[in-house]
Amino acid sequence: MKRLLFLLLLSFTTSIVQLQAQDIQVIKKEQLYQLAESSPEGKTKIINFWATWCRPCIEELPAFESVNKMEQVEVHLVSMDFIEELDKKVKNFAQKKALNSSLYLLDETDLDPIITKVNEQWSGAIPATLFISPKGKITFHEGKMTEQEILSIIDQP
Repeated sequence: MKRLLFLLLLSFTTSIVQLQAQDIQVIKKEQLYQLAESSPEGKTKIINFWATWCRPCIEELPAFESVNKMEQVEVHLVSMDFIEELDKKVKNFAQKKALNSSLYLLDETDLDPIITKVNEQWSGAIPATLFISPKGKITFHEGKMTEQEILSIIDQP
């Protein structure tokens, strides 16, 4: 009887965890370009490029998650992991870290033209972050960021 109750409880708990897992939208370059086109009315759009295997990326994610709670900010996290790693690695990572920002996985193999289109200064290294102000001003940052650095860019006129 105890075993049956345990199995039922485990099944129920697993269902709840699966329902709470953040969806990750698989996108191609065209959808990425659309995402980066403009910022919603009165908000700063932040697009952060990261991967589960990138230690500096993982270290800065809590800062982006914190900033995402602000009303005037919209954070989009674009994973650069391979599509084959979506289910086992990326989704599990997002669930474990309880990521609440909008999540994407870029499904492209030739990244050079994408990197150039996102920002001419981007070497292709991650983490990398694109900021689009409500007025359309674009700021690009390559490398790990602190919450204070993120906030200083958001606060720029």
